[in-house]
Amino acid sequence: MRIIADDLTHPAVIALLQTYHGLMRDSSPPVSVHTLDLARLRQPDIAFWTAWDEDDLLAFAALRELASDHGEVKSMHVAAASQRRGVARALLDHVVGMARARGYRRLSLETGSGPAFVAPLALYRGYGFVDGATYGEYGDDPFLVFLHLDL
Repeated sequence: MRIIADDLTHPAVIALLQTYHGLMRDSSPPVSVHTLDLARLRQPDIAFWTAWDEDDLLAFAALRELASDHGEVKSMHVAAASQRRGVARALLDHVVGMARARGYRRLSLETGSGPAFVAPLALYRGYGFVDGATYGEYGDDPFLVFLHLDL
């Protein structure tokens, strides 16, 4: 598996991102969906990576800078055919490593709390993220879970 910085132009990346957006809309109340579209993911405060096995797209993840010492894991998703193979953990390792390299002292994320989010929550909590308060532009939303990792 190779993880690369991505410019979000490859058709497979766009298709997987659309699949992810659909899953988030189907699994969350409309007011609780905070996915970023292609234009927003291409902004300077966002770094975006994809994971590949040869020509097969496995997953993507983004890291958003909230402050000079605080980053946010955004839009992380593993293709259905690649789940439960260690791809998510490897991609999360990469994102956390990049956050450390940037000098961030804290990494945060928001995700849902319904059945579709059991596996991601287990991954993040198993990695060391702990439940905490809302941050950034997110309001108080009982569906959302806010997790933080001190680096």
